[in-house]
This record gives sequence, C-alpha cells and structure tokens, in this order.
Amino acid sequence: MRKKFLCSILMLQIIFLAGCSVENTEKETGGEKVSSAEESKSEDSPAVREIFAMDTYMTVTAYGEKAETAAEQAQERIQELDAELSTGEEDSEIYQLNKTGSAILSDDAAYLYERSMEINQETDGAFQPFIYPIMELWGFTSQNYQVPKKKVIKEKLLLMDISQVSYDQKTREIAFLKEDMKIDFGGIAKGYASDEVVRIFGENGVSSGMISLGGNVWAMGRKTDGSLWRVAIQNPEESEDYLGVLEIENKAVITSGGYERYFEQDGKRYHHIIDPSTGYPAENGLTSVTIISEDGTLADALSTSLYVMGLEKAVAWWRGHSSDFDVVLLTDQGQLYVTEGIASSFSSDFDVEIIEK
Repeated sequence: MRKKFLCSILMLQIIFLAGCSVENTEKETGGEKVSSAEESKSEDSPAVREIFAMDTYMTVTAYGEKAETAAEQAQERIQELDAELSTGEEDSEIYQLNKTGSAILSDDAAYLYERSMEINQETDGAFQPFIYPIMELWGFTSQNYQVPKKKVIKEKLLLMDISQVSYDQKTREIAFLKEDMKIDFGGIAKGYASDEVVRIFGENGVSSGMISLGGNVWAMGRKTDGSLWRVAIQNPEESEDYLGVLEIENKAVITSGGYERYFEQDGKRYHHIIDPSTGYPAENGLTSVTIISEDGTLADALSTSLYVMGLEKAVAWWRGHSSDFDVVLLTDQGQLYVTEGIASSFSSDFDVEIIEK
C-alpha cells in the first residue's frame, strides 16, 4: 500500500473514486426539456470552495441542490472565524485580548475557551491553550526559530497557570490576572470550523460532502455513488506514502505529528508540538496521532493532547473515553496501533496492533 498519492492535502490525503456515468438523454420536466446530464449536474456535481485561512489552505466540497449556497456560506463562516480567532491580525478578537489582557468574548471565542478548559482539565494539562508565549519563544509563531535558554522557558511556563484567569460564563467576561499571558485556539479552531461547516451543510440539505481544513478532514455522509469516503493517513517518514486508509462516513479525521513543522539546530530537530509540562518539544515516543470522531472540535484538541501524552497514557485515556473517538498511533519505533472501533475500516500494509478496551 506504500504508493504515491494522486493529490496531496497536507497531512491527510483524500481519495476520490469515480462516480457512475450518466446517459445524455432528454426527458420532459415542467414543460421544458432537460437532459439527464444537466439534471445530474445539480445533484451530483460538487460545489467547491478553495480558501486560505487560519494559516493553511482549505477546501470545502458539497453535493446537493443547495450545494453552491452551502459552499458559499461555509467559506464566509471560515473567514469569519479566522478574522475573530487569529493571533496575528491586529483587528482580531484574540489579538486584542492578548494585547489588553481582558475582553468580553464573542459566542465563538467563549465556546472555544470553555471547551479548551474542559479538555485541559480532562487531559491533565496535555491540552494547553495558554501555550502561546512558549510558541513565540521558540519562534514557531514568527519562523524566527531558536532554542531558548532553560531559564527563560521556566519563566514562560508560569504564564500557563489557568488559575490566573478570571472568567464569567454568564457575561463572557475574561481577564488575565498575570501580565504577558496569551491564549491561542490554534489547537482547536480548525476542528471547530469543520464542525461549523458540517452544521451549515446540514441546514442546506447537503448530505454528502468533504471538508479539508489544512489536513483536518470531515467526511459528511457518503459519496454520491453510495460508497464510503476513503481517507489516507500520511506516513511521517515518507511524504508520498501513507500508513493506511480509513473508510468512513460522518466522521472527522485529524492528525498531528512532529513532522509538520520543525527546525534543525546543531544537528537536532525541534518540532512544534510543545509539551506544556516542560516547555520543550514533546518526546514521548509517538511520531503521529490520528483522531477519528464525530466531534471535530474534540478531535483537533486530542490529536495534540495524545501526542504529548505518549503511547501508554494515550491508550489509557482512550480506554476511558472510547465512546467519543478512535485513534491511530504510530510510535517512533515504527509500530502502528489502531483502536478496535475502527480496526475493520482501516487497511494497511504495515503490521498493525489492535488496541482493545
């Protein structure tokens, strides 16, 4: 199965199989002649939008009578979220919050803050939305990469103390009680955006669609020919190869790995997935984590969290929450693990060990 991809979408590759052909015959419809090929175009031809937002390239694809409307609304919603949540755009809500240390959050930001705090507590801090000062220190926000001094890292770790945040759920008022604290929803925002696109698709009667937000994939329904969507998971060691293929419907598939963003200094590689407990790139034995879930927001956060945890803790955490998601794990020794909930829908030429409850 280690073949070259036909097309590449960052971490994940989406395999589209050809649909059935349509005969170009005519029939009467409402007093005018419409070819079956033209009729099929409105039902089976995709409405596609390609977008650059949240620092990545995105594609939304919808099928159905209102597909064009759905795709247009999806693009507008993604751009709206990008404008609200960006840490780098001066007009964004989050930029201003980080600058002033206080704000009344929008509905979107409030939801993401509350989900982030919930997941932070459930993962014992492995998911950390206040890690932005550490990311800045390493240069991952500016691409001015450096290995920081231990003393400075230790100082920045103090800025992740969530007890130093005041938040009123009713009024959505938030205030940072420690100077220089900064929040970043980069570890959860694309998953939330994909959930929002799914909502928009549903409101427009779209029952078949594919959403790829920088490799964060949401497969809605089935393909128009009735078959399952096929999503390939990239092999971090070989960019043109893949670990295996998932056949899915109505699920998000989100991968995190240290191979996505990194720099090298003095012969050592430093990747962007920072362990909040140390302030250094996580080195806990995993090279790739893929989360499969009906909740894209959760999947986005967990792909990073389980990477930080390492194999043993990640497996234990899944066993405690197996009704919410499944996972594909690749260790730095090349061993591939798949949880039992998706084992039958995952095919691979690698040796796969199935994780059972």
